[in-house]
Amino acid sequence: MEEKLCVLRYGSTNTFFLRGKEGGLLVDTGYAGTLRAFFGALKGAGIRLREIRYVLATHYHPDHAGLIGELTALGPRLVLMESQKGHTAFAEKIFQRDGLPFVPIDEAAAVALSFGESRAFLAEMGIDGEIVPTPSHSPDSVSVLLDGGEALVGDLEPIEYLAGYGDNAPLSRDWERILAFCPKRILYAHANEGRLRLETDRPQGKEGPQ
Repeated sequence: MEEKLCVLRYGSTNTFFLRGKEGGLLVDTGYAGTLRAFFGALKGAGIRLREIRYVLATHYHPDHAGLIGELTALGPRLVLMESQKGHTAFAEKIFQRDGLPFVPIDEAAAVALSFGESRAFLAEMGIDGEIVPTPSHSPDSVSVLLDGGEALVGDLEPIEYLAGYGDNAPLSRDWERILAFCPKRILYAHANEGRLRLETDRPQGKEGPQ
């Protein structure tokens, strides 16, 4: 049986592939210049490029969006959430400074999506979940929350560090939003996953909060 969630590790950033019935969603990519390593990771995981229907960045820092321009030129379409418009060029100066090959991201060719539309959008692929804003890390940061209990949170500060931030309301709000989905696995971009022990699980068939 094929895994619905596959972790691709080919650099410093964990990349996730969510397999649906009608294509799949790639969440985050590595730094510019890692395309060959990305294809190697795909091959190792038994994933064909044509299976990737869409690509989403949890945010547009260089280690999360470096391959998006190259990948969308090969077929997958970018999903651009409402809070991410105008942020896609953030890393371009960094790549230019470092002399790395990259393809600029074309926002006009992206699928523009509101957070309220995300559940229906994912369901069309056969993926049950939502995309929500988690802007405490950066204004364009988002998380993918799956009904199966997985939470892909990008660079969000781990929940165990929350007390150290004192009255950091933005971080608290982000974790409150995530915990409302009763996640069982927290999947970070730069660390191994965390597991949450919950007193009760969400009842089967119940949709997450809108």
